[in-house]
Amino acid sequence: MANLGPETVADVIDWNTFGQILEMDDDEDDREFSRSIVWNFFEQAENTFTQMDTALTNGDLDQLSSLGHFLKGSSAALGLTKVKDSCEKIQHLGAKKDETGTTELNDPEFCLKEIQTILESVRQEYAESESFLRKYYDSEESGSN
Repeated sequence: MANLGPETVADVIDWNTFGQILEMDDDEDDREFSRSIVWNFFEQAENTFTQMDTALTNGDLDQLSSLGHFLKGSSAALGLTKVKDSCEKIQHLGAKKDETGTTELNDPEFCLKEIQTILESVRQEYAESESFLRKYYDSEESGSN
């Protein structure tokens, strides 16, 4: 697999998990099934980020927790480990707990500020994952011609 600059593939995606998605493809030449799952994820993630921005503006920690949980599950299913981990932190902070989910926090403003910082990071992590996956499918497509 190609190197993505300072990040390696393993830093961006858990290949064992993503490989399970690829195994569902009936036709390894076009990877249409897994491609549709990945492209649907891109759409979901973009919509979720927009909803997170709104919830952050509104100070809606419950909604941020819910959206973090949702995106955590979707990214975990594709093996996007960094995105999953960051979304889990958003989920916990939205529930007014520390990033690990073990300690209650009584400062909603602190939670919102932490979520804002993590949201910036997770967008970058998502962009790295999206770039990798788009390159992967482009190379699969050109390799099957």
